[in-house]
Amino acid sequence: MAGTVNKVILIGRLGKDPEIKYTPSGAPVAKFSLATDESYKEKSGEKKEHTEWHNIVAWGKLAEICGEYLTKGKLVYIEGTIRSNQWEDQSGNKRTKVEIIARQMTMLGSKAESERYAAASGERATPDRPGSAASAAAPESPPEPEGADDSRSPRGGASGHSPQSLPEPEITDEDIPF
Repeated sequence: MAGTVNKVILIGRLGKDPEIKYTPSGAPVAKFSLATDESYKEKSGEKKEHTEWHNIVAWGKLAEICGEYLTKGKLVYIEGTIRSNQWEDQSGNKRTKVEIIARQMTMLGSKAESERYAAASGERATPDRPGSAASAAAPESPPEPEGADDSRSPRGGASGHSPQSLPEPEITDEDIPF
């Protein structure tokens, strides 16, 4: 095969606040879960809903932005690649973990929507976490494994890419997370 594609596009809500850690070389890594919903009708006509949970991993500047601006319940657009890791646990069972390596993140929804969602879920909205759409992109090169030297330089700032099916909201300086 001449070329292959490994690209994932998700729009969903965070299941929890991102967890930020640093590799021994100091590279930031953000991990969080993202829920996507699907509704369909069975042959019997009964409406069914299914929530799929995705493990998201962001590196470098994108990880820092995710850690600073994303909160549980926030609606986001994630673009990246899928990666699976296999290992054998202590009992000898073969285990597999599938993660989405985020290359771009765009916060969706309005600040008011984020505040309404936070209030409905019993959490306090914070004024330093804007809710309007703003984008951040990860470096072009793939992340280094833990302990590797992270000498990549991220692409500059916000990305103008957004899903074509979503209207472009007006962005003010207050909405941009960096």
